[in-house]
Amino acid sequence: MSKTSDILIVGGGLNGPTLALAAAQAGLSSTVIDAQPAGARQSDNFDGRAYALALASVRMLTALGLWDGLRGDAQPMNEIKVSDGRAGDAEVFLGLHFQSAEIEEGPMGHMLEDRYLRRALMAAMDDAALVTHRAGETVVAQDVTVSGASVTLASGEVLNGRMIVGADGRQSGTAQRAGIRRTEWAYPQTALVCAIAHEKPHGGVAHQLFMPAGPLAILPLPGNRSSIVWSERSAIAQEINDLPEEDYLTVLRPRFGDFLGDISLAGDRFTYPLGLTLANRFIDDRLALIGDAAHGMHPIAGQGLNAGLRDVAALAHVITHATRRGEDFASPQVLARYAQWRKFDTATLMTATDIFNRLFSNDNPILRAGRDLGMAAINAIPAARRAIIREAAGLSGELPDLMRG
Repeated sequence: MSKTSDILIVGGGLNGPTLALAAAQAGLSSTVIDAQPAGARQSDNFDGRAYALALASVRMLTALGLWDGLRGDAQPMNEIKVSDGRAGDAEVFLGLHFQSAEIEEGPMGHMLEDRYLRRALMAAMDDAALVTHRAGETVVAQDVTVSGASVTLASGEVLNGRMIVGADGRQSGTAQRAGIRRTEWAYPQTALVCAIAHEKPHGGVAHQLFMPAGPLAILPLPGNRSSIVWSERSAIAQEINDLPEEDYLTVLRPRFGDFLGDISLAGDRFTYPLGLTLANRFIDDRLALIGDAAHGMHPIAGQGLNAGLRDVAALAHVITHATRRGEDFASPQVLARYAQWRKFDTATLMTATDIFNRLFSNDNPILRAGRDLGMAAINAIPAARRAIIREAAGLSGELPDLMRG
């Protein structure tokens, strides 16, 4: 048995469904092949996971008709404060202070819980006539010809299309089957992720605290809650995560500080090892990679999902414009435009996050003094601050149509 659609998207996380919805706006049909069983992404339970959506990503969700339904559950980020400190410090050096008002574009981003974004994407796919969601299915083989592409499912079913998109994560089977190698290395750090409740309001302020073991991000959620992304040395991170709740908080409190009053856990706890991974090429014959299948970076700048959504927007842009011109949207010439657009931007971002992590994740007094002086200098130059805010908001460089607002 064989079924056909324009685009075969392998991966049903966030980027794959978003691309399917973007392609549908261009009149193209997609099949999203999702390894998770039906209903697995529909849970209403808060598990602590949340995303920092840059302004450009919010514009994209607006263009896809999703943001009106998400806005009420999102927390605007009006300020970002970057500080250098140590666990237990009575005070930390405030190096950088960014305010949305400086760019006059509204909030530079929003925090949104994973459960709301996933459910919105699932509901939108169900409502989109041009999108087919194949839950609980895995791809075991793929093939391309001069005129088309196909994937074979574990069940033996064959799906045909005009191109394949790999949105299947850092261990992308799509990339492996295409013979695409990766450049990657691991950091000696593990991220501890959770949500906390606190006594005092956060005021929509996000905090990035640079500790010797790695950065600690405190990101505002609706109400008196914040999302925590805490980078710690891998040798002790799992031990911390396995502690009873009160002992876990005892370790976190001197790092977190008391500026929001007493804190408590407000969801599950997670850990994941940190590393850098970059596909040596983003395209192959009738094939493209997006999101973590193309690149994965340190969460120090909170740009992981935003970089993936930018992939989606760029690929949708080149496909849509090619279709309007009557081109084969999966031809090497069209996909090369996507690869050229995203490769430099991604490499630049990944290099920056790698350098920042290495520079700030230590307690060397010389480096500490130098980086604190550097942050103070940037903070004193309005033009420099505005440039960094625009970069964080995703407004720098050439923007795809979906991110222009």
